[in-house]
Amino acid sequence: MRFRVLGTLEVRSLDGPCRLAAAKQRNLLAVLLLNANQPVDIGRLVDALWPDGPPRTAPVALRTYVSALRRSLGLAGRSGLPRLGTVPGGYQLYCAPGDLDLLAFDDLVTEGRRALAAGAPETAADRLRHALGLWRGRPFEDVVLDAGLRTELIRLEERRFLAQESWLEAQLALGHHEDVLAELLELVTTQPLREPLWAMWMLALYRSGRQAEALRAYRDLRRHLVRELGVEPGQPLRRLHQQILTSHPDLAAPVRPAYPYAIPVPRQLPADIRSFVGRQAELTRLLTIADDRPQALMINAIDGMAGIGKTALAVHAAHRLADLFVDGQLFVDLQGFTDGVSPIAPADALDCMLRGLGLSGEQIPHALEARAALYRTRLATKRVLIVLDNAATEEQVRPLLPGAPTCLVLITSRVRLTISDAEPLTLSALPSAEALELFVRTAGEARLRSTESDLLTRIVDLCGRLPLAIRIAAARLRARQNWSAEHLADRLHDQRHRLTELSAGGLSVSAAIDLSYHHLSAPARRVYRLLGLHPGPELDTWAAAALADLPVQDAGDLLDNLIDAHLLTEPVPGRYRFHDLIRAHAAATSSHVDSAEDRQAALTRLSDHYVDTACVAMDVAYPFDAARRPGVRGARRPSPAFTDHAGATAWLDIELSNLLAFAAAGPDDARHLSATLHHHLRVRAQCRQALALHDRARLAAQACADAGDELMALCRLGEIDLQQVRYPQAAEHFERAMAMARTTGNRVGELRALVGLGHLNHPQDRYATAAEYYAQALELARATGEHTIQLDALQGLANVNRHVNQYDQAADNLAEALDIARATGNRHGELDTLWGLGHLRWFQDRRDEAARFHEQALTMARAIGNRSGELRALVGLGYVHLFQDRYEAAAECYQRILGLAPEIDDRNNQFEAHYGLGLVHRASGRLDQAIFHCQAALAIARDIGQVSDQARALHGLAYANHGLGHTALARQNWQRALDILTGIGLDRAEDLTTAEIRAHLRGLDGQLVNAKLVAAE
Repeated sequence: MRFRVLGTLEVRSLDGPCRLAAAKQRNLLAVLLLNANQPVDIGRLVDALWPDGPPRTAPVALRTYVSALRRSLGLAGRSGLPRLGTVPGGYQLYCAPGDLDLLAFDDLVTEGRRALAAGAPETAADRLRHALGLWRGRPFEDVVLDAGLRTELIRLEERRFLAQESWLEAQLALGHHEDVLAELLELVTTQPLREPLWAMWMLALYRSGRQAEALRAYRDLRRHLVRELGVEPGQPLRRLHQQILTSHPDLAAPVRPAYPYAIPVPRQLPADIRSFVGRQAELTRLLTIADDRPQALMINAIDGMAGIGKTALAVHAAHRLADLFVDGQLFVDLQGFTDGVSPIAPADALDCMLRGLGLSGEQIPHALEARAALYRTRLATKRVLIVLDNAATEEQVRPLLPGAPTCLVLITSRVRLTISDAEPLTLSALPSAEALELFVRTAGEARLRSTESDLLTRIVDLCGRLPLAIRIAAARLRARQNWSAEHLADRLHDQRHRLTELSAGGLSVSAAIDLSYHHLSAPARRVYRLLGLHPGPELDTWAAAALADLPVQDAGDLLDNLIDAHLLTEPVPGRYRFHDLIRAHAAATSSHVDSAEDRQAALTRLSDHYVDTACVAMDVAYPFDAARRPGVRGARRPSPAFTDHAGATAWLDIELSNLLAFAAAGPDDARHLSATLHHHLRVRAQCRQALALHDRARLAAQACADAGDELMALCRLGEIDLQQVRYPQAAEHFERAMAMARTTGNRVGELRALVGLGHLNHPQDRYATAAEYYAQALELARATGEHTIQLDALQGLANVNRHVNQYDQAADNLAEALDIARATGNRHGELDTLWGLGHLRWFQDRRDEAARFHEQALTMARAIGNRSGELRALVGLGYVHLFQDRYEAAAECYQRILGLAPEIDDRNNQFEAHYGLGLVHRASGRLDQAIFHCQAALAIARDIGQVSDQARALHGLAYANHGLGHTALARQNWQRALDILTGIGLDRAEDLTTAEIRAHLRGLDGQLVNAKLVAAE
C-alpha cells in the first residue's frame, strides 16, 4: 500500500488505485498520514471529522470509521508496514518512507542537508531534487481540512520552501549560478522579505557577470525593508554587498576538481539475435515507452516459461533502445532458475554492476544497503538501460533498481514479479505465423521453399512453438543437408523426453535438445555431457580441456561445434555459457551415460585445474606473499600463461565465482583455496566471499582433525574481521588460533595470531598490550625468517611507539620495515611504511619531510590501486596542510576522503576527514560547521570503539563551543577528553596532548573566577 499526499490524496495497492468515496474516511486518513508513525489521540481525530462540533456518538462513530478504513485499505491484522494500529488514547498509522511520499520527502531533505553541511553539494543537489520532485501540488488539495490541519499544511509548505532554498544553495556550490537565475528571480519576487534568497540572487547575478544588477538588487531590497519595516538588511547581506562592490575573490564561482579516474561507459548487452522475428506487439510496447517518458523510473518485467524467449526479447529491445541511453547499458544474469546454482545474491549482483560502472573492489562497501545506496547515487543523473535477466524473486530485484527517472529497467523471470510501478509483460508460446517465420529464417528460406506449410506447422507445433526449441531444431536441419523437413518432423515426434520444468501441455523442448545432442560427433557429445557437470556459471577453453582431458586446441574445436549447434553460447570471446535448460539436459544425460567414476574423474581434473592455476596466478600477482600459500597439488595441466600482475589478477577476478563454487562443493578445495586466495580477496575487498570461504575451510579442517589448517583459517577470518572493524569477532578468532598454535607448537600460526592480536588491540588504544604482541611476533619471526610477519610486526610497533612518544624507536622500526618491503618486492608493505614515516615526521614537527613521504605514498597507492593506502596518504597530507595554515588544500584532501571512504566502508578515515574538516572550519571562523563535523567524527569514533579518537573529537567540539561563547559546554567537553586520555594512560593522542587540555581548563577556570569577582563587585 502506498500513499501520496503532496498534491491530491492518492492511495495505491498492488492491484491499482484505491478510491475512498466517503469524505470523513478521507479526512480521517489525512490526519493519520500527516502524523504518520505518531500517536493521534481520539480528541484530535474527532475535531478533524466534526469541525463544527461532534455529536454525542462521536467516539463510537470514530471506531466505525477506523474499522471501515482498515477494511477498505487492507490495513487490519498485518505484521508489515503500513498498518493502522490502536494505541493508548488513540490510533497510529505505521508507514515506511517507501509507503508515504511525505516521509520520503523528509528523509531526502535530511540527507541533502547533511550532505550540504559535509561539503558534498553533488549529493545534496541530487537528494533535494528528488525530494522536491515528490511534490505534485498543494498537499491534500482535494480534501476538506479543519483549522488544525490547515495550520499543519502551512508548516509543511514552509518545509518545502526551505528545501528549495537548500537546493539552490547546493546549485550555487556546484557553480550552476546561471541555471538558477530564473528560479531565483521568481522567488525573490514572491518572497520579497527573505534575505537568504536575495543573497543567493545577488551572488548568482554577480557570478553571471552582472555585477551592476546584483548591486541594484541590494538597493531595491534595502529600500523595501526600510520603507516597509524600518530596518536595514542583516549583516550577512551587507557583507555580501561590500564583497560585490570590491569583487572579492571569495565570491568566485567554485571550480569542482575533476575526478582523476576515467569512468568507462558500460556496454554489457549480449549480442543481438540476427534472426529475431515475431513478438511485434510485445516489442512495440517496450519500444514506445521511450516516446512519452514519465518522470519516474521505468520498469518492465517480462515473465513466462523457460525457453519462451524472454531474454531474446529483452536483449533485442535493449539494442533497439540503446541509443537513447547515452550513459550505457548494464546486463546481469541473476541465475534465479539455473539448475544446481544458487540465485545471485543482491549484494553480489550490485558488486558486479558497480564494477561495470567503473568502481574497483576497494570502492565498493560491504553491506547490501550501502551498495544499493552507492549504486543509486552513481545512476542518479544518468541515462542507463539495465537488463536484469533470470530473476528469482522480488527481494532479489528490488535492491538493483535505480532511483533515477532517466533509467529503464528490463527484468526477465520465469515467475511473475509483483514490483511496484513495474509494467508486467507475460510471454506465451509464439503465434503460429511467427513461429513459422522464425523456423524458416533460422533454417534458411531456400532450403524450405518447396516444403508444404502444413509440415512446417507440424514441426513448430512439436517444438511447442517455443523459440528456443524452434531455433535448435531449425539449426540442425540447416546443418544436415541430407535431412528433409519430413525427416526432422518424424524425429521430433519420436523424441519425447521431457524436462520437467519445461513441460507445455503434451509438448517439450527436450525433443529438440535431444535431437541436437544425438547428431553431434561422439567427442562433441562427450564434451557436452561433461560441461553439464561444471558447477559455475561459465568457463573458458582451458577448463573445458581439463574436464574432458583433451588438448586445449581439440577442446576449442569441439566447443565451436557446440556453438554451431546452438547448444552453447559465447557471451564474450573465449568464455562459454550454457542456457540453463540445456545445462540441465547435459547434466541429466551425463548421469545416464557416464559412469560415476568418469564423472568424478572429470570434476577432479577440473578442480585441480582451477586450484593449481589459482596458485600460479597468485604467485605472479603477489610474489612477496608466496610463503604463506600452498603450492600446486600435482602435475599441472595446461593453463593460461601469466606474464604480469594485471593478467594474473584479471584471471583471478574472472574465475572467482568458479573457484568459490568448487570451494563450496569440496572440503579439500575449500581448505586449499582459503589459503591460496586470501590476500587477493583482501586486496579486492571481497570480504563477504572471503568470510564464507574461510569458514568453510575452518569447518573442513575441523572435520578431519587438521589443527594446523583450522588455526590458519581462524587467522584469516580474524584478518577479514579487522578489515570490516568487527573487533569482537576478530578477538574470538585470533584468541582461538593462539591457543591452538601454542598447544600444537605451530610457529607460523602463532605468528599470524600474535600480529592479529596486535592489530586488534592497537586501534582500541591498548598500546602496551599491542606492543607486547608485536614484540613477541617480531622476535619469533626473526628467528624463523618470516619476512612478511617481520614487516607487519615492525609497522605495528612503529605505530605504538609513535603513539607513546617513542619517536626514535618508531623511526628505527620503520627503517627496518622499509628495507624488508623493498628487498622482498612487497609494494603494499612499502606503501604502508611510507605512510608510517610521513605520520612519524608529522609528530616530530618535521612537516616538509612528512609531506614528501605522504606524497610518495599517495603516488604509489594510486599506481597499485590500493584505495585504503590512498586514503591514509590523503589524511596525512591534510594534516600537514592544516598545521601549515594551508586551509584550502587541507579541505580539498578531506573532501576527497569523504568521497572515497564510504565507497570502501572505511570508518577510520571517515573519522579523520570529519575531524580534519572540523579543525579547518574552526581555524577559518566557521564554528557552526566545525561543530557539525566534530560531532560526526565523535559519533564514528564511538561507533567503532576508538577511545583516543573520541578525545580528539571532544577537543574539537570544545574549541568550537568556546569560540561561540558556550563556556560551560566547552569546559565539559575538554574535561571528558582529559578523562578519556588519562583513563587509558596516554599523554598524547595524535595532535592532542593532555597538557594542552589542562591549559585550556585552567584558562576557563580563570575566566569563571574573574566573572564571579566582577559579579560580586
